[in-house]
Amino acid sequence: MNIASSFRLIATILWVGSFAFLVFAMLRSSQNKPIRRSGLTIVVAFVISLFFSLLSMGMVFIEPQERGIVISAVSPLGYREQAIQPGLQWIIPGLENVKRYPISKQSYTMSIAPSEGGVIGDDSITARTSDGQQIFVDASVIYSINPAEIIKVHIEWQDRYSDGLIRPVARAVIRDAVSQFGVEEVYSSKREALTVMISDNMREKLAQNGLIMDQFLLRNITFSDEYAASVEQKQIAEQQAQQAKFVVETKKQEAEQARQTAQGAADAAVIRSKGEAEARLIQAEAEARALVLIAESVKDRPDLLTYQYITKLSPNIQTMLLPYDSPFLFPLPDLNSTETQIPTPVIPQETTP
Repeated sequence: MNIASSFRLIATILWVGSFAFLVFAMLRSSQNKPIRRSGLTIVVAFVISLFFSLLSMGMVFIEPQERGIVISAVSPLGYREQAIQPGLQWIIPGLENVKRYPISKQSYTMSIAPSEGGVIGDDSITARTSDGQQIFVDASVIYSINPAEIIKVHIEWQDRYSDGLIRPVARAVIRDAVSQFGVEEVYSSKREALTVMISDNMREKLAQNGLIMDQFLLRNITFSDEYAASVEQKQIAEQQAQQAKFVVETKKQEAEQARQTAQGAADAAVIRSKGEAEARLIQAEAEARALVLIAESVKDRPDLLTYQYITKLSPNIQTMLLPYDSPFLFPLPDLNSTETQIPTPVIPQETTP
Protein backbone atom coordinates (compact mmCIF):
# COMPACT_ATOMS: atom_id res chain seq x y z
CA MET A 1 0.00 0.00 0.00
CA ASN A 2 1.49 3.39 -1.04
CA ILE A 3 1.19 6.66 0.88
CA ALA A 4 -1.69 8.01 -1.22
CA SER A 5 -3.74 4.88 -0.47
CA SER A 6 -2.87 5.25 3.20
CA PHE A 7 -4.20 8.81 3.29
CA ARG A 8 -7.40 7.76 1.54
CA LEU A 9 -7.88 5.03 4.12
CA ILE A 10 -7.32 7.51 6.97
CA ALA A 11 -9.78 9.97 5.43
CA THR A 12 -12.40 7.22 5.11
CA ILE A 13 -11.95 6.19 8.73
CA LEU A 14 -12.26 9.84 9.86
CA TRP A 15 -15.48 10.32 7.91
CA VAL A 16 -16.96 7.16 9.35
CA GLY A 17 -15.92 8.21 12.85
CA SER A 18 -17.32 11.73 12.40
CA PHE A 19 -20.71 10.45 11.26
CA ALA A 20 -20.76 7.87 14.03
CA PHE A 21 -20.04 10.54 16.61
CA LEU A 22 -22.74 12.77 15.10
CA VAL A 23 -25.33 9.97 15.40
CA PHE A 24 -24.23 9.21 18.94
CA ALA A 25 -24.49 12.89 19.95
CA MET A 26 -27.98 13.14 18.47
CA LEU A 27 -29.11 10.08 20.41
CA ARG A 28 -27.78 11.52 23.63
CA SER A 29 -29.53 14.81 22.97
CA SER A 30 -32.83 13.02 22.36
CA GLN A 31 -32.44 11.44 25.80
CA ASN A 32 -31.75 14.83 27.38
CA LYS A 33 -28.19 13.75 28.00
CA PRO A 34 -26.26 16.01 25.66
CA ILE A 35 -22.53 15.57 25.31
CA ARG A 36 -20.55 18.57 26.40
CA ARG A 37 -19.16 20.54 23.47
CA SER A 38 -20.42 17.91 21.08
CA GLY A 39 -21.07 20.51 18.39
CA LEU A 40 -17.50 21.74 18.41
CA THR A 41 -16.21 18.17 18.39
CA ILE A 42 -18.38 17.31 15.41
CA VAL A 43 -17.21 20.38 13.47
CA VAL A 44 -13.56 19.65 14.20
CA ALA A 45 -14.01 15.97 13.19
CA PHE A 46 -15.63 16.97 9.90
CA VAL A 47 -12.95 19.58 9.17
CA ILE A 48 -10.17 17.04 9.80
CA SER A 49 -11.96 14.46 7.65
CA LEU A 50 -12.33 17.00 4.83
CA PHE A 51 -8.67 17.95 5.11
CA PHE A 52 -7.51 14.35 4.84
CA SER A 53 -9.93 13.77 1.98
CA LEU A 54 -8.60 16.72 0.01
CA LEU A 55 -5.06 15.70 0.85
CA SER A 56 -5.64 12.12 -0.32
CA MET A 57 -7.35 13.37 -3.50
CA GLY A 58 -4.35 15.52 -4.29
CA MET A 59 -1.87 12.69 -3.75
CA VAL A 60 -1.06 10.45 -6.72
CA PHE A 61 1.44 7.65 -6.50
CA ILE A 62 2.74 6.45 -9.88
CA GLU A 63 4.20 2.93 -10.00
CA PRO A 64 7.59 2.36 -11.74
CA GLN A 65 5.89 0.56 -14.66
CA GLU A 66 3.44 3.41 -15.21
CA ARG A 67 3.26 6.96 -16.49
CA GLY A 68 0.40 9.36 -15.80
CA ILE A 69 -1.46 11.91 -17.94
CA VAL A 70 -2.94 14.73 -15.86
CA ILE A 71 -6.32 15.78 -17.21
CA SER A 72 -6.58 19.37 -15.97
CA ALA A 73 -9.50 21.78 -15.93
CA VAL A 74 -7.14 24.67 -15.26
CA SER A 75 -4.90 24.05 -18.30
CA PRO A 76 -5.84 25.66 -21.62
CA LEU A 77 -4.97 22.37 -23.39
CA GLY A 78 -7.07 20.30 -21.05
CA TYR A 79 -4.03 18.34 -19.90
CA ARG A 80 -0.57 18.92 -18.59
CA GLU A 81 2.05 18.95 -21.30
CA GLN A 82 4.35 16.64 -19.36
CA ALA A 83 3.46 13.17 -18.15
CA ILE A 84 4.02 12.63 -14.46
CA GLN A 85 6.81 10.25 -13.50
CA PRO A 86 6.94 7.39 -10.97
CA GLY A 87 6.68 8.33 -7.31
CA LEU A 88 4.41 10.53 -5.19
CA GLN A 89 2.93 13.38 -7.24
CA TRP A 90 0.45 16.19 -6.51
CA ILE A 91 -2.60 17.33 -8.44
CA ILE A 92 -5.34 19.87 -7.73
CA PRO A 93 -8.18 18.02 -6.04
CA GLY A 94 -11.43 18.26 -7.91
CA LEU A 95 -9.86 20.08 -10.87
CA GLU A 96 -7.39 17.48 -12.07
CA ASN A 97 -7.32 13.72 -12.37
CA VAL A 98 -4.77 11.23 -13.63
CA LYS A 99 -5.01 8.71 -16.47
CA ARG A 100 -2.45 5.93 -16.03
CA TYR A 101 -0.74 4.07 -18.89
CA PRO A 102 1.54 1.03 -18.55
CA ILE A 103 4.96 1.25 -20.15
CA SER A 104 5.83 -2.42 -19.47
CA LYS A 105 5.85 -4.95 -22.29
CA GLN A 106 2.50 -6.16 -23.56
CA SER A 107 1.60 -8.79 -26.12
CA TYR A 108 -1.15 -9.17 -28.65
CA THR A 109 -1.77 -12.62 -30.17
CA MET A 110 -3.77 -13.59 -33.24
CA SER A 111 -4.27 -17.34 -33.33
CA ILE A 112 -6.38 -20.02 -34.94
CA ALA A 113 -6.85 -21.56 -31.47
CA PRO A 114 -10.07 -20.17 -29.98
CA SER A 115 -8.68 -19.39 -26.52
CA GLU A 116 -5.17 -18.13 -27.35
CA GLY A 117 -5.75 -14.84 -29.13
CA GLY A 118 -6.93 -11.43 -28.11
CA VAL A 119 -10.24 -12.20 -29.82
CA ILE A 120 -12.26 -15.25 -28.84
CA GLY A 121 -12.46 -17.75 -31.70
CA ASP A 122 -10.37 -18.16 -34.85
CA ASP A 123 -8.37 -14.93 -35.12
CA SER A 124 -5.61 -16.12 -37.48
CA ILE A 125 -4.61 -13.93 -40.45
CA THR A 126 -5.74 -15.18 -43.84
CA ALA A 127 -3.24 -14.29 -46.56
CA ARG A 128 -2.38 -15.28 -50.13
CA THR A 129 1.10 -16.04 -51.42
CA SER A 130 2.55 -14.76 -54.68
CA ASP A 131 1.46 -17.99 -56.43
CA GLY A 132 -2.14 -17.66 -55.21
CA GLN A 133 -2.14 -20.18 -52.38
CA GLN A 134 -4.18 -19.35 -49.29
CA ILE A 135 -2.46 -19.69 -45.91
CA PHE A 136 -3.42 -18.94 -42.31
CA VAL A 137 -0.86 -17.22 -40.08
CA ASP A 138 -0.69 -17.24 -36.28
CA ALA A 139 1.38 -14.36 -34.88
CA SER A 140 2.17 -12.46 -31.70
CA VAL A 141 3.38 -8.88 -31.30
CA ILE A 142 5.31 -7.93 -28.17
CA TYR A 143 5.34 -4.15 -27.70
CA SER A 144 5.27 -1.32 -25.19
CA ILE A 145 4.25 2.34 -25.07
CA ASN A 146 7.05 4.80 -25.65
CA PRO A 147 7.32 6.75 -22.34
CA ALA A 148 8.30 9.89 -24.24
CA GLU A 149 5.08 9.75 -26.31
CA ILE A 150 2.53 8.88 -23.67
CA ILE A 151 0.55 12.04 -24.31
CA LYS A 152 0.43 11.34 -28.06
CA VAL A 153 -0.88 7.83 -27.44
CA HIS A 154 -3.52 9.21 -25.07
CA ILE A 155 -4.70 11.84 -27.51
CA GLU A 156 -4.79 9.53 -30.56
CA TRP A 157 -5.67 6.16 -29.13
CA GLN A 158 -6.51 6.29 -25.39
CA ASP A 159 -7.06 2.65 -24.37
CA ARG A 160 -7.78 1.52 -27.94
CA TYR A 161 -4.17 1.10 -29.11
CA SER A 162 -4.30 -2.67 -28.71
CA ASP A 163 -7.40 -3.47 -30.77
CA GLY A 164 -7.42 -0.25 -32.77
CA LEU A 165 -3.72 -0.12 -33.77
CA ILE A 166 -1.81 -3.34 -33.13
CA ARG A 167 -4.39 -5.68 -34.60
CA PRO A 168 -5.15 -3.95 -37.94
CA VAL A 169 -1.53 -2.92 -38.57
CA ALA A 170 -0.24 -6.45 -37.91
CA ARG A 171 -2.82 -8.06 -40.19
CA ALA A 172 -2.16 -5.61 -43.03
CA VAL A 173 1.62 -5.91 -42.81
CA ILE A 174 1.50 -9.73 -42.67
CA ARG A 175 -0.77 -9.96 -45.71
CA ASP A 176 1.43 -7.57 -47.67
CA ALA A 177 4.63 -9.46 -46.79
CA VAL A 178 3.19 -12.91 -47.53
CA SER A 179 2.09 -11.78 -50.99
CA GLN A 180 5.76 -11.30 -51.94
CA PHE A 181 6.73 -14.95 -51.35
CA GLY A 182 5.75 -18.27 -52.88
CA VAL A 183 3.96 -20.81 -50.75
CA GLU A 184 6.98 -23.14 -50.53
CA GLU A 185 9.23 -20.22 -49.60
CA VAL A 186 6.85 -19.18 -46.82
CA TYR A 187 7.14 -22.44 -44.90
CA SER A 188 10.71 -23.41 -45.82
CA SER A 189 13.60 -21.43 -47.30
CA LYS A 190 12.30 -17.86 -46.90
CA ARG A 191 10.44 -18.05 -43.59
CA GLU A 192 13.18 -16.15 -41.77
CA ALA A 193 13.24 -13.47 -44.47
CA LEU A 194 9.45 -13.16 -44.20
CA THR A 195 9.68 -12.70 -40.42
CA VAL A 196 12.35 -10.02 -40.79
CA MET A 197 10.32 -8.13 -43.38
CA ILE A 198 7.19 -8.15 -41.19
CA SER A 199 9.20 -7.10 -38.12
CA ASP A 200 10.80 -4.13 -39.87
CA ASN A 201 7.50 -2.86 -41.28
CA MET A 202 5.67 -3.35 -38.00
CA ARG A 203 8.37 -1.57 -36.01
CA GLU A 204 8.23 1.44 -38.32
CA LYS A 205 4.43 1.75 -38.29
CA LEU A 206 4.12 1.35 -34.52
CA ALA A 207 6.88 3.89 -33.89
CA GLN A 208 4.88 6.43 -35.89
CA ASN A 209 2.06 5.99 -33.38
CA GLY A 210 4.08 6.15 -30.17
CA LEU A 211 4.60 2.43 -29.61
CA ILE A 212 7.82 0.43 -29.45
CA MET A 213 7.76 -3.06 -30.99
CA ASP A 214 10.04 -5.39 -29.06
CA GLN A 215 9.52 -8.60 -31.04
CA PHE A 216 7.36 -10.11 -33.75
CA LEU A 217 6.70 -13.85 -33.50
CA LEU A 218 5.55 -15.81 -36.53
CA ARG A 219 4.07 -18.65 -34.49
CA ASN A 220 2.48 -20.95 -37.04
CA ILE A 221 1.52 -21.22 -40.71
CA THR A 222 -1.43 -23.40 -41.72
CA PHE A 223 -2.43 -24.29 -45.27
CA SER A 224 -5.77 -25.02 -46.85
CA ASP A 225 -6.89 -28.65 -46.72
CA GLU A 226 -6.38 -29.09 -50.47
CA TYR A 227 -2.85 -27.75 -50.45
CA ALA A 228 -1.93 -29.66 -47.30
CA ALA A 229 -3.07 -32.89 -49.01
CA SER A 230 -1.03 -32.09 -52.13
CA VAL A 231 2.04 -31.31 -50.00
CA GLU A 232 1.64 -34.61 -48.19
CA GLN A 233 1.36 -36.50 -51.49
CA LYS A 234 4.42 -34.70 -52.81
CA GLN A 235 6.41 -35.58 -49.72
CA ILE A 236 5.35 -39.22 -49.99
CA ALA A 237 6.40 -39.26 -53.67
CA GLU A 238 9.74 -37.65 -52.82
CA GLN A 239 10.34 -40.19 -50.06
CA GLN A 240 9.52 -43.04 -52.41
CA ALA A 241 11.83 -41.59 -55.07
CA GLN A 242 14.60 -41.24 -52.53
CA GLN A 243 14.02 -44.81 -51.39
CA ALA A 244 14.24 -46.04 -54.98
CA LYS A 245 17.39 -44.01 -55.48
CA PHE A 246 18.84 -45.53 -52.35
CA VAL A 247 18.04 -49.04 -53.62
CA VAL A 248 19.71 -48.27 -56.97
CA GLU A 249 22.77 -46.90 -55.22
CA THR A 250 22.88 -49.98 -53.01
CA LYS A 251 22.74 -52.26 -56.06
CA LYS A 252 25.46 -50.24 -57.74
CA GLN A 253 27.64 -50.54 -54.67
CA GLU A 254 27.03 -54.28 -54.49
CA ALA A 255 27.86 -54.68 -58.21
CA GLU A 256 30.99 -52.58 -57.79
CA GLN A 257 31.98 -54.63 -54.76
CA ALA A 258 31.48 -57.88 -56.74
CA ARG A 259 33.49 -56.48 -59.65
CA GLN A 260 36.30 -55.44 -57.36
CA THR A 261 36.24 -58.88 -55.70
CA ALA A 262 36.44 -60.61 -59.10
CA GLN A 263 39.15 -58.23 -60.22
CA GLY A 264 41.06 -58.95 -57.03
CA ALA A 265 40.74 -62.71 -57.56
CA ALA A 266 41.92 -62.37 -61.19
CA ASP A 267 44.83 -60.20 -60.15
CA ALA A 268 45.73 -62.72 -57.44
CA ALA A 269 45.63 -65.58 -59.98
CA VAL A 270 47.84 -63.64 -62.37
CA ILE A 271 50.28 -62.82 -59.61
CA ARG A 272 50.28 -66.47 -58.45
CA SER A 273 50.87 -67.72 -62.01
CA LYS A 274 53.67 -65.25 -62.49
CA GLY A 275 55.19 -66.36 -59.22
CA GLU A 276 54.99 -70.05 -60.14
CA ALA A 277 56.46 -69.40 -63.59
CA GLU A 278 59.27 -67.37 -62.12
CA ALA A 279 59.87 -70.12 -59.53
CA ARG A 280 60.03 -72.78 -62.27
CA LEU A 281 62.36 -70.60 -64.29
CA ILE A 282 64.62 -70.08 -61.29
CA GLN A 283 64.54 -73.85 -60.57
CA ALA A 284 65.37 -74.70 -64.17
CA GLU A 285 68.23 -72.24 -64.19
CA ALA A 286 69.49 -73.73 -60.92
CA GLU A 287 69.26 -77.27 -62.28
CA ALA A 288 71.04 -76.23 -65.45
CA ARG A 289 73.84 -74.64 -63.45
CA ALA A 290 74.01 -77.78 -61.29
CA LEU A 291 74.31 -80.01 -64.33
CA VAL A 292 77.05 -77.83 -65.70
CA LEU A 293 78.89 -78.05 -62.39
CA ILE A 294 78.39 -81.85 -62.28
CA ALA A 295 79.62 -82.25 -65.84
CA GLU A 296 82.70 -80.21 -65.05
CA SER A 297 83.28 -82.24 -61.87
CA VAL A 298 83.07 -85.73 -63.48
CA LYS A 299 84.78 -84.85 -66.72
CA ASP A 300 88.21 -85.99 -65.42
CA ARG A 301 86.88 -88.36 -62.68
CA PRO A 302 84.74 -91.16 -64.17
CA ASP A 303 84.92 -93.17 -60.92
CA LEU A 304 82.73 -90.54 -59.35
CA LEU A 305 79.88 -91.56 -61.67
CA THR A 306 80.28 -95.19 -60.63
CA TYR A 307 80.13 -94.14 -56.99
CA GLN A 308 76.97 -92.14 -57.60
CA TYR A 309 75.45 -95.06 -59.45
CA ILE A 310 76.17 -97.44 -56.62
CA THR A 311 74.75 -95.08 -53.98
CA LYS A 312 71.54 -94.72 -55.95
CA LEU A 313 70.84 -98.47 -56.24
CA SER A 314 67.96 -99.99 -54.36
CA PRO A 315 68.85 -101.22 -50.86
CA ASN A 316 67.29 -104.63 -51.71
CA ILE A 317 70.13 -105.60 -54.06
CA GLN A 318 72.14 -108.44 -52.47
CA THR A 319 75.15 -108.37 -54.83
CA MET A 320 78.32 -106.43 -54.39
CA LEU A 321 79.66 -104.89 -57.61
CA LEU A 322 83.31 -104.43 -58.18
CA PRO A 323 85.11 -102.53 -60.83
CA TYR A 324 85.03 -104.11 -64.30
CA ASP A 325 88.67 -105.11 -64.17
CA SER A 326 88.25 -106.95 -60.81
CA PRO A 327 88.56 -110.77 -61.22
CA PHE A 328 85.94 -111.47 -58.50
CA LEU A 329 82.24 -110.74 -57.96
CA PHE A 330 81.07 -111.30 -54.37
CA PRO A 331 77.44 -111.55 -53.27
CA LEU A 332 76.51 -109.35 -50.35
CA PRO A 333 75.98 -111.09 -47.05
CA ASP A 334 72.47 -111.55 -45.74
CA LEU A 335 71.99 -108.48 -43.62
CA ASN A 336 69.08 -110.10 -41.78
CA SER A 337 71.07 -113.20 -40.79
CA THR A 338 72.36 -113.42 -37.27
CA GLU A 339 75.36 -115.56 -38.27
CA THR A 340 78.26 -114.27 -40.25
CA GLN A 341 78.96 -116.28 -43.41
CA ILE A 342 82.15 -116.16 -45.39
CA PRO A 343 81.27 -115.38 -48.93
CA THR A 344 82.39 -117.88 -51.55
CA PRO A 345 84.15 -116.28 -54.40
CA VAL A 346 82.67 -116.85 -57.80
CA ILE A 347 85.11 -117.13 -60.66
CA PRO A 348 83.60 -115.66 -63.69
CA GLN A 349 83.89 -117.71 -66.83
CA GLU A 350 85.67 -116.28 -69.65
CA THR A 351 83.79 -116.05 -72.78
CA THR A 352 85.22 -116.20 -76.16
CA PRO A 353 84.76 -113.00 -77.88
